[in-house]
Amino acid sequence: MTVDRYLRMIAGAIVVSTLALGYWVNPNWFLFTGFVGLNLFQSAFTNWCPMMTFLRKLGVRDSASLGVGNMTHATPGQRS
Repeated sequence: MTVDRYLRMIAGAIVVSTLALGYWVNPNWFLFTGFVGLNLFQSAFTNWCPMMTFLRKLGVRDSASLGVGNMTHATPGQRS
């Protein structure tokens, strides 16, 4: 898997977890949910996220290094 896929997976897991914690444990967990959302929002413009840096240091490959950055997906019955 690539950094982008890990980032989406981890962010989704954190959002769902903190929503559950905020509902059943303590509403202050919603602040962490907001932090993750704002961080994803800013990363859409800057292409930088602290988790991406952490994942790269762990050795996860970028999609650009795999040559899959500009792939297009054909729908069934369509030629690419």
